Amino acid sequence: MEFDAVSTEQVSYSAKKCTEFVEVLYSKNAVPGGGGAAALVGAVGIALAGMVGNLTTGKKKYAAFEEDIQRILKESHVLQDRILAMIDEDAENFLPLAKAYGLPKETAEEKAYKEKTLEECTKVACSVPIEIVEVCYKAVLLHEELVGKGSAMAISDVACGVQCLRAAMISGWVNVLINIKTIKDTDYIADVENRIKPMLKDGVEICDRVYAEVEKQLS
Repeated sequence: MEFDAVSTEQVSYSAKKCTEFVEVLYSKNAVPGGGGAAALVGAVGIALAGMVGNLTTGKKKYAAFEEDIQRILKESHVLQDRILAMIDEDAENFLPLAKAYGLPKETAEEKAYKEKTLEECTKVACSVPIEIVEVCYKAVLLHEELVGKGSAMAISDVACGVQCLRAAMISGWVNVLINIKTIKDTDYIADVENRIKPMLKDGVEICDRVYAEVEKQLS
């Protein structure tokens, strides 16, 4: 795997304007990439849960769910802050991996050091995409609640939210797959797959079910 020169300058991609983020994503720059895009799309999906909650809270019609709505608002805000931070974390975690691929491998010692470094850096690079799946899954469960507890006026936003989260979870997992295949630590691989694969499967099924329910309500 080869990479173009990667800048070591610390840049906050999450603080960029939408147009700026998309432009740099469009470019040949190594970061932000699929992981950062997944985090951003996930953040949008989570924000829509917050939007539905804010449009529901205080409404007499949904007074019976007020306590749940307040919890959803708090949880979605925490998840939103976390996943936004992961946009930059994903870029930062990629830099050591990109550098590791450029290490020399002429001698046996150099080869061993490069292999060890690549293994360590690859695990670091996988950490954010793994967490993207986990955070988005938690947000999917919030949207699942909002189908029956959120304002009917914002039910389409629940459908939009789960579709964003569905895409973010799958995208996060793909960013794990492209890296994890080079890892030789079988215990690490087994742990990741045992934790994330069932979560991803369940999350996608919930998203599809929620979307179908919303579509049924709107038809």
